[in-house]
Formats: sequence, structure tokens, C-alpha cells
Amino acid sequence: MKYKKLGHSEVEVTPIAFGAWAIGGWMWGGADKQDAIKAVQTAYEQGITTIDTAPVYGFGQGEELVGEALKDIPREKYQILTKYGLNWESEDGDFYFETEDNDGNPLKVYKWASKERVKKECEDSLRRLQTDYIDLYQIHWPDSTTPVSETMKAVQELMDEGKIRAAGVCNYSTDLVDEALKTVDLATNQVPYSLIKRGNEKDVIPQAKEKGMHILPYSPLQRGLLTGKIEPGHEFPDDDGRKNSKFYTDENIRKANQLLEEIKPIAEKYDATFAQLVINWTTRQPAMGTVLVGARNQQQVKDNAGAMDFELSEDEVKAITAASEKYFPLD
Repeated sequence: MKYKKLGHSEVEVTPIAFGAWAIGGWMWGGADKQDAIKAVQTAYEQGITTIDTAPVYGFGQGEELVGEALKDIPREKYQILTKYGLNWESEDGDFYFETEDNDGNPLKVYKWASKERVKKECEDSLRRLQTDYIDLYQIHWPDSTTPVSETMKAVQELMDEGKIRAAGVCNYSTDLVDEALKTVDLATNQVPYSLIKRGNEKDVIPQAKEKGMHILPYSPLQRGLLTGKIEPGHEFPDDDGRKNSKFYTDENIRKANQLLEEIKPIAEKYDATFAQLVINWTTRQPAMGTVLVGARNQQQVKDNAGAMDFELSEDEVKAITAASEKYFPLD
């Protein structure tokens, strides 16, 4: 796969990345440890050498699984993208939500990115990931209790110390990006973006282009909806976050499947699945860095890698976008 530099940094990433949210188990109905490890290793073998994870994915378990999977591979051969800023160890910060860990124990999660917390989280992530540096370090969600400048100064110090190679943010508005850029050179903004959720085309993506940053789109398959395998009436387990998602109403499932049916001839032309077609389309959108695609087992990883086996024409990219606009117009 061809590598791309993120922003003004020297960090090079693959067009698609292994998104490690699902293997942490949390909000996905659990996960099998060996399946998770094999999935990460298969991603590497398929040429997907960029891995995106976070401490909150399984409350440390996601990062530990990534570290275990890659421990025998030379460090310079893969790229680790992880995050900071979500706290479940104390009540410091801005309360975010209540949940349960993988063992069913109640937890409260807070958005907290003070200087001390950022430094501590970095050390914790380095230990769990079994590495001495992180390629891209991203705040997971904005923290209203800490000045942006304080957070970003801590990140800059980590960069100066060689513990991280580049800085990024997640779920940041354009105003917050502007504020952060006063302190540190951001390489990326990780935001939700999919064929049926394109609202960030209004301002966030144009800003990234203007500032020389890249977008890291997450949930490009809308958590499985754009695979075409979900039908109206589908029931998710209570501990699966998709259960209450607006995209999984019967009406939206039906519209998503109608959209996929409309672009089916393009998928058939390339002998591609719907998922592969949608992932490929996403890589072709403006300012995209690496598209984050989750997988829970080896076969899903191999299927995702197949998204890079063909090249859509400009007319096909436009046709897919037009179909999206027909069923899920921009707000």
C-alpha cells in the first residue's frame, strides 16, 4: 500500500488503518482475545501497518492486545495511533457518561486532559503498547475543564522528549482546532465520517485542507450498516452501542440498503463487497489521511484490505456521492 505523510509531520500511514475499538470489546458485545490478536497481526501481514487504538477501548485492554500482537515486529515497521483524555480512574474532569467495563462493573467516564493527566496517560499507553514512542497522539474528546493551551503544551513537551512523533485531535470543532494550533502543530483531526454521515464536509474538512492537516475518518462503514448485512428489525445486545444509534432505526437501515442497491453495479464491476466499495470511496475524499476501519477477526481484516485492490474512476466517485446525497442529504 502507498504511504501518506500526515499533515506537516514525518509520520507515514497506510490508506486504511486497523481501527481497534471493536477488539477492546467494550460497547461491541465483548471480544475474543486470540481473535483480536490474530486480527491485528493479519492486518500487518495484509499491508495495513497503521493501527489506531485508545486507552478507553476495553479500558486498557485494547492497547494491551495491540502491544501483544505486535511485540515481535520491528517497531519501525508499523505505526501506532492512540489517544488520551478520557478518565475512568477518578472523578476529575468533565463528566461524560456512565457505562460498564468488560466484566460488568459500573464505571463513570470523564473528559480530562490536564498537563499531569496527559503525561501520565502517555506513560500508561507506552507500557500497555510495549513501545517507547507513539507515532500520533490524539486527544479523544474535548475537555471543557482544562485550557486547550495547557493540554497542547503537555503534548508538545512529549514530542520534544521523543515519546510521540506527531500531535492530533479527535472530535474537535474548527474553533478548538484554531486554538490548539496556537500551541502545537496538529497533523490530524479524527472525526466521524461515512457515506451516510457527511456533515463534516461543511467546515471541519475544509479547515483541515486549509491548515495542511489530514482528516482521520472513523466509522466509515457506520459501524457495520454500510456492509449491507443489516436488515430492518435487527436486534442488538443490550451492551452493544449500536442498539440505540439513530442510524439503526428500521427507516435508516432501509434507506442505507436502498443506497447500497443503487451503487451495486459499481461494486459488481470490481467484484467488490459493499464494504470494500465504501472504504475505497472514503479514501478518495478530500483531506483524508488514513481511513479507520474496524475488524474483530482475520477474515474481516482480509476483506477490508481488499478495498485497496481497485481504483474508482472520478465519475464513479461522483456517482457514489450523488447516491449518498439522494438518500442522506447533508443537514
